[in-house]
Amino acid sequence: MKNPISVLSLAVVFNVAVFGQGFRAEPLANPSAAGSVQPNWSAAPDGSAILSWIEPVKNGDYSLRYAVRKGAAWSEARTVIAGRHFFRHPAEAPEVIQIGDKLWLAHWVENLKESSDAEYIYVSSSVDGMHWSAPQMAHKDRSEVQHGLVSMAASGPNEASLFWLETPKGDDGPGYLMRTVVDGSGKELKEERLDDDVCDCCPTAVARTAKGLIVAYRDHTPDNIRDIAVLRFENGKWAPSKIVHADNWRLDACPVNAAAVAAKGDRVALAWFTGATEPAKVQMLFSDDGGATLGKLIPVSAGAALGNTSLALADDGGAIVSWLERNAGGDARLLVREISPSGVAGPVVQVAVGGKTPFGYPRLFHSAAGTFVAWGSSGKLETTQLRK
Repeated sequence: MKNPISVLSLAVVFNVAVFGQGFRAEPLANPSAAGSVQPNWSAAPDGSAILSWIEPVKNGDYSLRYAVRKGAAWSEARTVIAGRHFFRHPAEAPEVIQIGDKLWLAHWVENLKESSDAEYIYVSSSVDGMHWSAPQMAHKDRSEVQHGLVSMAASGPNEASLFWLETPKGDDGPGYLMRTVVDGSGKELKEERLDDDVCDCCPTAVARTAKGLIVAYRDHTPDNIRDIAVLRFENGKWAPSKIVHADNWRLDACPVNAAAVAAKGDRVALAWFTGATEPAKVQMLFSDDGGATLGKLIPVSAGAALGNTSLALADDGGAIVSWLERNAGGDARLLVREISPSGVAGPVVQVAVGGKTPFGYPRLFHSAAGTFVAWGSSGKLETTQLRK
């Protein structure tokens, strides 16, 4: 799960390169301070956009903060907790979600010792978004191994499910896909193992459908095939795990590059990166039954994809996908593309260009509040709004 974060210069390009008609990207100021990292988005019950991040404070400490964007304005930045040993890796983004008027939950990963691989997941809750409970560890295992790469979704009126990876034997594997259910106070209600062998450095992703939950992750086989799989939780039980598409990507290392999933009702969109081809690519598909059956494969990237894919469902049932791609000069480009409900790919929009590392893991978001992209793993957290 660990990779060092180097500080490189990032040249942001807001003169968007559009091939045909499509989005235009407009720079958007955000409430984060200089040096903030690990942006993430979630939607409030009223459709407002919740942006969370890790921010440096005095004496070398860091805090988990968030702000809510309603209409054309941000709320003040609020602190969930400060002074913790946040693991500041781009793929380990914390998250703040609002389940109801009186229930907020946040999760993050801590790395207590730089010399150790040990990582631990913590959860905190709030009834007003201002005052947060004391952190509680979100897993039973306390051994010095990796617990992380978390995604979270509401799974009931007063509970949430966290999906995460555990590596009980370190880099020697295997990695487990785990689920923890917490109540409104952040207390653990249940923990279960969902898969006994997964790619242990690739983030998880979860979305809530009309039927339940759909979880996307990178699977792993004994011969190091690392394709994307999904699990569905419906009617109180788990359907068998299934591979989304047989890319047959064999890799004797961990790519730190996984899938993104979004859902509204029974409509599901799933996008992911694969290195099984040359050049590597980003592709996606839709489902109209909560992920029980999957539609045709839709190519998304046009060049040498680097991945770090994010996506959201559009209002018309199509999808908006972001990803990183390498340009001819060797730099990384942050690109966005809209896919119609029938699978027709729209124009590619270039949002920014620079070194791959400072981009971190860009996050795309869409709701009634608008369409936004956030990125940045060193120096500055950038946000832009996508408009038609």
